[in-house]
Amino acid sequence: MRKKRAEKRYLKPDPVYNDLTVSKFINSLMYDGKKAVARNLVYDAFEIIEKKTKGSGLDVFKKALNNAQPIIEVRSRRVGGATYQVPTEVRPERRLALAMRWLKTYARARNDKSAAQKFAAEIMAAANNEGSTVKKKEDVHRMAEANKAFAHFKW
Repeated sequence: MRKKRAEKRYLKPDPVYNDLTVSKFINSLMYDGKKAVARNLVYDAFEIIEKKTKGSGLDVFKKALNNAQPIIEVRSRRVGGATYQVPTEVRPERRLALAMRWLKTYARARNDKSAAQKFAAEIMAAANNEGSTVKKKEDVHRMAEANKAFAHFKW
């Protein structure tokens, strides 16, 4: 191996909820290093969730992430000139990263008034096992299921 593996970076928990996943989500939302804007967006979304569900915004967010995490996905693998979609298990870190990415992408694509409302709506939908984020996870699972025949090409 020529290059060494990238060193794992550890980040600090966010100031309000003292939670690592929330701070990771804030970092993934951030544009142009504007962390304060991203933080306010997340906290406003959590407040909207708390008003609508009468529960903790953090709990709903965790549940949404849990429902959006894929267990298995397909990866392309070349075998003798042909490319196969090989189903593989998803590492826990990648699971979380994918769930956050999908949540962010589909929340931004929603048609709501403000960004905070978009995120709140998508998080609540994912927590209830509905919405585009969960649909994406199910599509990924369906794809892996369809390509189960190529599972023996795992490396």
